[in-house]
Amino acid sequence: MPSPYQPLAFHRMETGVGYFRPQQTLPKLVNIDDPALLAMTDLSLVTTHTTELATPLTKALETMVKRGVRLLLVQDANRQIIGLITSRDIEGERPDRILAKAGGAWEDLLVADIMTLKPKLEVLLMEDVAKARVGDIIATLRQVNRQHALVLDTDPATGQPTVRGLFSLSQIGVLLGLDIDPTQQPTTFADLERAGIDYPMASAAVEL
Repeated sequence: MPSPYQPLAFHRMETGVGYFRPQQTLPKLVNIDDPALLAMTDLSLVTTHTTELATPLTKALETMVKRGVRLLLVQDANRQIIGLITSRDIEGERPDRILAKAGGAWEDLLVADIMTLKPKLEVLLMEDVAKARVGDIIATLRQVNRQHALVLDTDPATGQPTVRGLFSLSQIGVLLGLDIDPTQQPTTFADLERAGIDYPMASAAVEL
């Protein structure tokens, strides 16, 4: 009796073949009254970009440029989040202040030297974000004068708190249709005001 299953044909792989990556499709444009989730980078749908404590700052910045991001989560050997580092940290005054105090060369600085540690991180809760608007997120970032906000959710597989999402002021600016280039410089709240975007004040973020 012949088998009901048929083997498939193998083919040679051509040169230049890549591979599929997790991808989130964001809308082309949003307005400030749209749901905040439309402007959130959902880390359950896209690759999370991370770095380690011992990574040189030059390498961390290179990763940001290559990946087109302005923030990296810092993880330990167990892949637990212990902090974050932004391009604003690297390109700001903090490295120079450290070198002026301790000496050494810029090339010797590591992520551990200027990263923001977990005890100092403030996060938003997914349950609040799910009910918020884009304008609420802008107001929240403005209140704490930050470019980014992490969103904490519960991992259904483990029941543990997990970083689920990320808001970036630069990304929000692009989605609002501002004529800016976030790869050249961070979007500022003044950029939003010049574009005539009005937004209310909001309550403070929730401390982790």
